[in-house]
Amino acid sequence: MARMVFVAWDYVIMATTMLISIGIGIYFRFSGGKQRTNEEYLMANRNMSIFPVAVSLMASFVSAITILGLSAENYYYGMQFAVINISYFLATPIASRYYLPVFFGLQKTSTYEYLELRFGPRIRTLASLTYTFQMILYNGVVLYAPAIVLESVTGLDRLISILVVGLACTFYSTIGGMKAVLFTDLLQSFLMLSAVVSVVIFASIQVGGFGNIFVIAKERGRLDFTNFSLDPTERHTWWSLIVGGFITYLSLYAVNHTQVQRLLTVSTLSRSQMCLWWSWPVLSILSIVTCTSGLAIYAVYKDCDPSLTKNIAGIDQLMPYYVVDAMRSVPGLAGLFVAGIFSASLSTVSASCNALAAVTLTDYVSRWCKINDLYIPWLTKIAACGFGLLFLALAFLAEHLGGVLQAALTIFGVVGGPLFGVFTLGMFTTYATEMGVSTALLSGMSVTLWMSFGSPRPVPVKLPLNVDSCPYNVTLTPTTTSNPSDYFYLYRISYMWTSPIGFVWVLVVGSLVSLVWRHTQPWQRAGRPHPDPALFTPPLANYLRAKYNVQEPNVQLQLIKSDEDK
Repeated sequence: MARMVFVAWDYVIMATTMLISIGIGIYFRFSGGKQRTNEEYLMANRNMSIFPVAVSLMASFVSAITILGLSAENYYYGMQFAVINISYFLATPIASRYYLPVFFGLQKTSTYEYLELRFGPRIRTLASLTYTFQMILYNGVVLYAPAIVLESVTGLDRLISILVVGLACTFYSTIGGMKAVLFTDLLQSFLMLSAVVSVVIFASIQVGGFGNIFVIAKERGRLDFTNFSLDPTERHTWWSLIVGGFITYLSLYAVNHTQVQRLLTVSTLSRSQMCLWWSWPVLSILSIVTCTSGLAIYAVYKDCDPSLTKNIAGIDQLMPYYVVDAMRSVPGLAGLFVAGIFSASLSTVSASCNALAAVTLTDYVSRWCKINDLYIPWLTKIAACGFGLLFLALAFLAEHLGGVLQAALTIFGVVGGPLFGVFTLGMFTTYATEMGVSTALLSGMSVTLWMSFGSPRPVPVKLPLNVDSCPYNVTLTPTTTSNPSDYFYLYRISYMWTSPIGFVWVLVVGSLVSLVWRHTQPWQRAGRPHPDPALFTPPLANYLRAKYNVQEPNVQLQLIKSDEDK
């Protein structure tokens, strides 16, 4: 396949994207409080507007891997995956009403400070280290994987891709802090959406209209939404997508530090809840448009599939291949597409630099070392820069890591469910103990890791593909099919059930261990006769306040803080 050669307009669009992102970082470095305090650097002085925060919530976890993978998912497996957007709608009020008020009431920089207040220091360290390791691995892949895809299809050198994206986001994240991250996310989200929309529009023109995309998709079995099977080994069903999507969404938007940190950058709880509500349609619009782009590309290649003709080596190369094959005749469109892919990586990596800097200074450095307050903002910036450079180094080493790459891509689901279970036990029960949740978290992640990475495992079956109308002869390689029942049952369970299984495991095991082996609770160690209502979800907090006639907020929190000051 002939690779695309960029023209001047493509380079202009890409360069402009990077320069604007860097310019935003420079602007916030020399405006306002000039990032002199950690409150401004990490939390944007808690006075941000709703819209940029809502968009940033979406952009933090929608990476280039998501965009490339989701379009290919709908091309090869159909649009059933779009059902997951229903789960996002169902989960948003749960996160908004029952989890967010706890974090907002505490006003802590690190989400994992809550775990120490509720349980103790060991579970805080365990959860924080798990989060740090997960984000470091994932962001190395976020830089590496799109660079490989773009190089293989467009000829854009991977070294240039990784350096441009990695150094740009490290620079503006380090000097501009949270405000720079939030406002660059706005720009980058617009470019992501523009790139995907341009694919849909161009394909619509090729197939004779937008409606024809869905006519063809329906004729070829890609609009089948009737899979209501209860069988957990079926890859995508209504139940797996809604239940699995529900728990995955909550593990990210209710308790994940990267998201909670953004939700605390506004001034009031009601505004923070509005950010969460507005992020849902933003996320769903991008998700549905990206799903549609997969169907649009299928409408073009319905009778000459590029994977069967060996024009692409992997399904994630589908969208870049379409841009090369069909869109290069229009100057600038290829540059817009690559800028959109780069932007997806920029938004994810910059969010992680800032979030990991907050965790490092709060959960490790400030706990273990006595540091002059004047040095903390500088150390935070050094940490943010260090993590950006670490992501770069891991991206360059990624090709030598073999199976670890795939592990990094899946670890969000593996870790998310169990960690969500720990926070849920803390906020919704008074009996859960540090021993119980620590045991449950370690055992739960062991189970989800085993489920996700055990092998051999069956290969997902694609929907029918065709090469009847290719302008050249295609020799198809015979494919062998295996009986799914030949594989170990646990390895056949859909990946969408990983998070729910990890979540339920932690709830059950954590409850049993806590009830059987009683341990001293934090409020008992602090000499209080009852738990602090501020550490529990609002319905339980109101019950505890009424039961113990508690008037003052955050009593336990104040006691622990005063002990630390001594």
